[in-house]
Amino acid sequence: MNTSELKPACVFEQFAKINQIPRPSKREEKMIEYLKDFGKSHGLETVVDETGNVIIRKGATPGYENRETVILQSHMDMVCEKLVDIDFDFDKDAIQTYVDGEWLTAKGTTLGADDGIGCAIELAILDSNDIQHGPIECVFTRDEETGLTGAEGMQSGFMTGKMLINLDSEDEGQIFVSCAGGRNTTATFHCQREEAPTGLFFLKASLKGLVGGHSGDDINKKRGNAIKILSRFLYQTQERYGLRLVSFNGGKLHNAIPRDGAVIFGVAHDVKENVKADWNIFATQIEEEYHVTEKSMQFSMESTEAAPVMDLATSTKFIQAMQAVDNGVFAMCQDEALAWMVETSNNVASVETRDNVVIIVASQRSNVMSALDNQAATIKAVFQLAGAEVVQGDGYPAWKMNPNSALTSLVVETYKKLFNKEPKVLGIHAGLECGLFSEKYPHLDMVSFGPTLRGVHSPDERLLIPTVQMVWDHLLEILKNIPACA
Repeated sequence: MNTSELKPACVFEQFAKINQIPRPSKREEKMIEYLKDFGKSHGLETVVDETGNVIIRKGATPGYENRETVILQSHMDMVCEKLVDIDFDFDKDAIQTYVDGEWLTAKGTTLGADDGIGCAIELAILDSNDIQHGPIECVFTRDEETGLTGAEGMQSGFMTGKMLINLDSEDEGQIFVSCAGGRNTTATFHCQREEAPTGLFFLKASLKGLVGGHSGDDINKKRGNAIKILSRFLYQTQERYGLRLVSFNGGKLHNAIPRDGAVIFGVAHDVKENVKADWNIFATQIEEEYHVTEKSMQFSMESTEAAPVMDLATSTKFIQAMQAVDNGVFAMCQDEALAWMVETSNNVASVETRDNVVIIVASQRSNVMSALDNQAATIKAVFQLAGAEVVQGDGYPAWKMNPNSALTSLVVETYKKLFNKEPKVLGIHAGLECGLFSEKYPHLDMVSFGPTLRGVHSPDERLLIPTVQMVWDHLLEILKNIPACA
């Protein structure tokens, strides 16, 4: 099967066009222009707000004029991750897709199905002339992946519908009705640089090839965090022999589990062989620790040139903080019906060394806002104790389930009718724009669903092709059965 044979053809044709358009988070200008031109060429009302969100309105088909207006919503930006040895410019190059069995994936980069496939479904509906539906507002938000700033900047009144279907979930057959809130913590260590003391031998230790993934949806899957693994070795080496740190770099995105990283440090010449031996033992232990989830880890250590080192006091505290900072699942949901779901977590997402500063970004999530506050305070306190300058954003709110949702009932009933099985109605341990919409539009009835994706936010991202047809059929059935206006 090649990509031109994928079904539904109308959706995959739109997806192929979208993947020709560079759309990194915060740099979606080309996608915004594409959407404006699309709306104009179809004779549809198209509006761009001051934040850069786009809405395209399409009137009802004959006989459906009295139905409630439905909002279909996706985000236009994508996570830009690639394999370290791939030459690819996300600001210029088109995503190269291919079919692997039942999956659609990309050559060495993220696929962009998060949430390009949601955008493609919306555009296919706007492009159609044979679908039964009431009034539709197709909304395309920007910058979902790096702070939800599109949804945050949207003003009340931009959307007018009373029901919203978010097409940004990643498991077909699962209907999401709540999501986690989140907050980012940025810790900055300021250091002085010194010439390397005599008698030091410098080493570069690096780790790559981890699975990575989404820091919300995948945080409970026992995947390795490259930054935390390297921090363990630094702390162990510092305690045993002492060391002088040059740099620590790893991870790129606040919402992705870091897949690789590298540290450069110096140790006394007479212990260099001990450190190398310790590294080999450490690598074997970590491989065993993650033998189920991390089958492609690659550890390497090599000698490197001497370089100016961080002052000893700052680097010591920094390494201690990196060892101490909480990472992974902090608590599971207490409600029996949701006991399987993560409630509160933290992801140490990136660390970057620049001249006289080291910057760490960590991402906290929780479906309980008081627990989110506590987790954010815990992460902040660790770095404060180590002497870092700590800044935390306002974050985004959780989306609470509406137990009386008419839309949820409709979505469930149409799913059962089509597929003769019950969908799962769930919450998700990840941020959805629905959380911000619920603040600006408190009476909006919302659900979120989408086709099956795996490896999201990593170069392993892939889309399960048959589930796109299922979501398409389900969405059309929902639109056909939207109730009349009250």
